[in-house]
Amino acid sequence: MTESNEKPAETMWAGRYIAIRRQGRWEYAERNNDISAAVIVAVDGEGMVLLVEQYRVPLGRNCLELPAGLVGDEDAGESIADAARRELEEETGYRATMVEERGEFFASPGMTSESFTLVVATGLVRTGDGGGDSDENIIVHRVALSEVEGFVAMKRREGIAIDAKMLMLLGSGILATL
Repeated sequence: MTESNEKPAETMWAGRYIAIRRQGRWEYAERNNDISAAVIVAVDGEGMVLLVEQYRVPLGRNCLELPAGLVGDEDAGESIADAARRELEEETGYRATMVEERGEFFASPGMTSESFTLVVATGLVRTGDGGGDSDENIIVHRVALSEVEGFVAMKRREGIAIDAKMLMLLGSGILATL
């Protein structure tokens, strides 16, 4: 057992969605109220994946990401699948008829306890333009899976930040069944 595990966690600051805690020498962020996230790989019948680009305040610029959202932030009993469907439609304007959970992952375990569940969404039906809610200005990109690497490189050259979760599309294995 390390020093960090022997001492109780102390809350340094708490907001609506996150708290900053200290345990021993470690300082980290933690989601409040057991809220988690769903990150969605949405692929349509033509082999196109939906990506979103939006301004992120901590980065001070736009970021290219997979669609994602909080689970249980509006309804404490919300399932991961329901949250993924809701967020996908809100952000991209596509509704998924099938969602499959691919496991829980941790975004940055040295800095935050936040986890997300990767969800693959298929059977997409377009219902609108997407773009997010009134506080968001999301740009939706529909990109062929075979062209994701080049698209990411182009966005990087444009100065767009790239979310690390995009590596799941660039690596092999996790999406092998698509």
